[in-house]
Amino acid sequence: MRVEVTGAASLVFDDGAPVRAASAIAAFGDGWLIAQDDATHAAWWRGGSVTAVRVVEPVDGLEVFSEAAGTKHLKPDFEAACAVPAGVLLLGSGSTAARMRASLVSATGFTATDLTPVYHDVAAALGIAVEALNLEGACLLGDRLRWFQRGNPAAGAPTAGVDVDAAALIAAAESVKVGPVHRYDLGRVGGVALGVTDAVALADGRVLVSAAAEDTPNAVDDGPVAGAALALLDDDGVVAICALPGSHKVEGLAISATTTDGLELIAVVDADDPAVPSERLTLRLWW
Repeated sequence: MRVEVTGAASLVFDDGAPVRAASAIAAFGDGWLIAQDDATHAAWWRGGSVTAVRVVEPVDGLEVFSEAAGTKHLKPDFEAACAVPAGVLLLGSGSTAARMRASLVSATGFTATDLTPVYHDVAAALGIAVEALNLEGACLLGDRLRWFQRGNPAAGAPTAGVDVDAAALIAAAESVKVGPVHRYDLGRVGGVALGVTDAVALADGRVLVSAAAEDTPNAVDDGPVAGAALALLDDDGVVAICALPGSHKVEGLAISATTTDGLELIAVVDADDPAVPSERLTLRLWW
């Protein structure tokens, strides 16, 4: 498996504001919905236009959040986006109490739901403390949603995917079946472990994930990125892996086309700086 970056562009709203902290991407209507993990709005990219779509109500009257403003702990931190029949399901990372919610975004609006009990069940299934949760990718596999924990050995958290009942999660039911768990070792870059940042399901039931080697001691703080990769996974482990050129912190991944020998992909990159526009990459992957 090998990958090439074939294009790059800054993500900027039609009014000139930067798309902040792009963290996930999913097909939405006639375009793509890009989550901003530190804002109450997502970015709807359609052709040459990028417009704001509200995905959650203001938090304490705020629409954007940052460490500099002392409001980072309030952000919804939507890190996973999954296209579902009703629209796009956004899922928080779970790394703080404020990040344990989902938002189902449709053409007519959004429905945000507190899923704290589900996040606690996921942490229990993974065998980690709730504060070590950092769920950054999700994809549909039939009637299951495979939800990926971004591994961080420094925080005692393995890289793993946990299966949950998709219909119950989308409906925000009181009881959501959690498990089984699939654990993965993606290796290291410069001594820093690679952890899953997003996931897309393939037609054959396998999963393609993006991964970043970010040197951070916990599930909340950012750190330097030593490298990034794409990995092909099945239920039993890593099938193939290849490095991404450069040290792009790819946080969102989507399939734009299937070719005879691979895939064309769209990736979004978080700059970890709210003043710098997130980047959109086009990738070509060969099996």
